[in-house]
Amino acid sequence: MATVKQPLLQQVLRRKPVPAMTAEAGTDTEHGELARSIGLFQLSMFGIGATIGTGIFIVLTQAVPVAGPAVIWSFVLAGTVAGLTAICYAELASAVPVSGSSYSYAYATLGEGVAMVVAACLLLEYGVSAAAVAVGWSQYLNELLDNLFGFTIPENLSQAPEAGGIFNLPAVILVGLCALLLIRGASESAKVNAAMVMIKLGVLVLFVVLGLQGWSSDNLSDFTPFGLNGITSAAGIIFFSYIGLDAVSTAGEEVKNPRRTMPLAIIISLVVVTAVYVAVAIVAVAAQPVSAFDGQEAGLAAILEDVTGSTWPATVLAAGAVVSIFSVTLVVIYGQTRILFAMGRDGMIPPLFHRVNPKTMTPVPATIIVAVVVSLLAGVLPINFLAEMTSIGTLVAFLVVSVGVMVLRRTAPDLPRGFKVPGYPVTPILSIAGCFWIIKDLRAVTIYVFLIWASVALAWYFVYGIRHSELGKAK
Repeated sequence: MATVKQPLLQQVLRRKPVPAMTAEAGTDTEHGELARSIGLFQLSMFGIGATIGTGIFIVLTQAVPVAGPAVIWSFVLAGTVAGLTAICYAELASAVPVSGSSYSYAYATLGEGVAMVVAACLLLEYGVSAAAVAVGWSQYLNELLDNLFGFTIPENLSQAPEAGGIFNLPAVILVGLCALLLIRGASESAKVNAAMVMIKLGVLVLFVVLGLQGWSSDNLSDFTPFGLNGITSAAGIIFFSYIGLDAVSTAGEEVKNPRRTMPLAIIISLVVVTAVYVAVAIVAVAAQPVSAFDGQEAGLAAILEDVTGSTWPATVLAAGAVVSIFSVTLVVIYGQTRILFAMGRDGMIPPLFHRVNPKTMTPVPATIIVAVVVSLLAGVLPINFLAEMTSIGTLVAFLVVSVGVMVLRRTAPDLPRGFKVPGYPVTPILSIAGCFWIIKDLRAVTIYVFLIWASVALAWYFVYGIRHSELGKAK
C-alpha cells in the first residue's frame, strides 16, 4: 500500500491508537505473535532481577561519606522518586500492555517522532547497561575464582584494552550464555532468572542477619552530620541503584493477564527492592563508623569480614554478585530485544527485528544482533565509560512515561486500565520534578552525548522510519 503524503509535522506527531496496539499484541484474545507464558511471580523476579545488580554491593562506599548514617533516608528518598515513576509505569503498562515499554507508550501518547527518540534512549539504556554489567561480571568472577581456587583469568583476557587488557572474554561469554537462554524461550529464561534472583536476595538477607551481630548504636549517634543537603546528594547517587523496574514493561506480550499482572509486578518489585536496600543500609551503617566507608573496596564483604572475623563472607558475596550480574544481563538483553521487536513491527527499523522463530516463539534475529553488539561493547570498552552512558537515557524515558500518563488520561479517558495512578495529577507531576532533580546533577558530557544520540535517532527516523512507518501506510 502506498504511503499517502501528509504534512511533515503531522507525520512526526502521528500517534498509534491503543486498540490497534493491543490487537496486534493479542492482549484481549491471549493469542499474539509471542507466547504468553510468564506469570506474576516470574515477572516480579524480572523487575527485581534487573534492579538489584552490583549497585547495592558498592554504592554505600560512595553514598555514606556524603550523607553519614542518614544515608538510610537517602535510600528512602531515592526509592520514593523511583517509586513515583514506577507507579506511572504501572498505569501505562496496564493500559497499553504490549512489548516496547516507554517506546510504545510514547507512540500512543506523544507521537511517532518522540517515540523514536525514546526508543534511542531505551536502546542506549539497555544496550550500554548490559555491556557495563557484563564488564563488571568478569571482575567478580575473577574474585570468586581467586577465593575458591587461587587463580584468576589473565588480565589480557579479562580487561578492555583501555584498562590494560586485550579483550574481556568473560563478559562476552556471559552475553553469549544469556542470548542462548533467551533464544530457547521466554518461559525458560524467566524460570532461570527467578532462581538467580532468589539466590541474590538470599545473599543480601544473609548480610543483614550476620551484620546485625556488629550493631553498635554509637555508629548512629551523629545521624545527620552533613544535614539535608547530604541526604539529597546521596539520594542522587543512590537513585541509579533503582533503575531496572521499567524492565517489567518490556514483557507486555508474553505475560498472562497483562492488565492485572504487569502493574502488580512493578509494585511488588518496587516494594521488595526498597525494603532490601533500606535493610542493608541500616545494618551497614550500624556495623561500622562512617569514616570506614570512604574508599572501602568490596564494601559489604569487608563489613562482614570485620563482624565475623572470617574471610568466607567475601567468597559468598562474590558468588552473589556473579549470580546477580548474570540475572541483570539476562533481563536487560531480553528487554532490548522486545523493544526492537516492537519497532520492527511498526516499521521504524528493518522487519528483520520483528521476525519470530515459530518453534521457540522468540525474536531470534533481534536477540543475535543485540548479543553481538553488546559483546563488542563489553569486550573492548572500560566499565566507567559504559556506566556514564546509561543515566540520561533512563531519565528521559522516565519523563516520557510520566507525561504519557497525563496525556492518555485526556485523550483516552475510557481506555481499560488495570491500575490507576493514585493522587493524580500530583503523582506524575512529582515524578517529572524528581527526574529533573536528578538530571540537573548529571555531568555536562552526559547531556551532550544524549543530544548527539537523539540527533542520530531523528536522522534515522527521517531517512528510514518516516517512509516505512506502518502507521503512515495505513493513512
